[in-house]
Amino acid sequence: MKIKYTLLALALIIVSGISWSLWSEKDPTTINATPGDVNRGAYLARASGCIACHTATDAGGKAPAGGAALNTPFGTFYAPNLTSDIEHGIGSWTLQQFATALRQGRSPDGQPYYPAFPYSFYNKLTDRDVADLWAAFQTVPAVAKPAPDHKLSFPFNLRFGLNLWQSLFFDQLGFTATDSIDPQYARGEYLVQSVSHCAACHTARNLFGALKQQQFTGSESLLLGEGKIPAITADHLKQAGWSQSDLSYALQSGIMPDGDVFGGSMAEVVKEGTGYMQKQDLQAIAYYLFNRK
Repeated sequence: MKIKYTLLALALIIVSGISWSLWSEKDPTTINATPGDVNRGAYLARASGCIACHTATDAGGKAPAGGAALNTPFGTFYAPNLTSDIEHGIGSWTLQQFATALRQGRSPDGQPYYPAFPYSFYNKLTDRDVADLWAAFQTVPAVAKPAPDHKLSFPFNLRFGLNLWQSLFFDQLGFTATDSIDPQYARGEYLVQSVSHCAACHTARNLFGALKQQQFTGSESLLLGEGKIPAITADHLKQAGWSQSDLSYALQSGIMPDGDVFGGSMAEVVKEGTGYMQKQDLQAIAYYLFNRK
C-alpha cells in the first residue's frame, strides 16, 4: 500500500512540475463583514473543530497552540499554532490573510496548505463567520511555541506538488444552498457542508487523499489505527437504529442509542466541538442528514 501511494504521489509531483507554468496566483480574498463578533467567533471555533485539532491535549498543550499530531498513511501532520503569538502563531496576520487561508488554502507567503487542513470546507464559510472567527482568534493569549514540522516521507514532503493537487481536487466555489424554504434544513445544510465539515471524515477518499463524489457513505479512516468510519446517510442511520433525536443527543453527549459511547476521533469531536454547540444547531444537523436531498 505504501509503495502504491508513493508511486502515485511521485507521478503527481512530476506532472506538477510540468504544469507549474499553468498555475497562476489567485486573486486576494476580501471579507465584507467587519468588525467581527468575538463571542460568536469563539462558538464557531469550537463548532468547526479549530480547538480540537489545534490543541495538543494529550501533551498538556494550551488551546489552540498547535502541536497535535495526525498520523496518516502520508506521514504525520502537526497542527499549527493559532494563538496571537507574532512569531509562532497568527498574531502578525491580517484578516485578509486569514480569509485566504480558509478560502484558498494558502499561507500568507502564498504556499499551499496540505488538505489535512480542511479548507475545502471552510471556503464555504460566510464572510460574517470568517470575520467572527478572526475576531475570536485575535483575543487568544499568545503562546510562544512553534508547532513541530510535518514528518512526511518522499514525495509527500515536496510541497509544490500541492499546487496541482489543488487544481485537480479543490473546488473553490463558496457555499451553494439547496433550494429549500425550510429554515432548519437550510441551517443544517450550511453547518454540515462548512462549519462541521462532516464529509471530511465520513466520505471515502481517493488515492491522492481527495474526497470522492458520493458523500457520507463511510470510509476507512486516514488516521492510522482508527479503522472504519461509518456511513451517515439517512438510510444507513435508520438501518443502524438511529433517529434524528438520537443523533442530535449523541452529538451533544457522545452517547449512542445503544448506550455505548463514541470512540476514536469522534469522541474528540464531541468533547472539544459539538458538545459545545447549541441544541438548535445540533437538531438542524440531524434534521439535514435525515432529510438530505
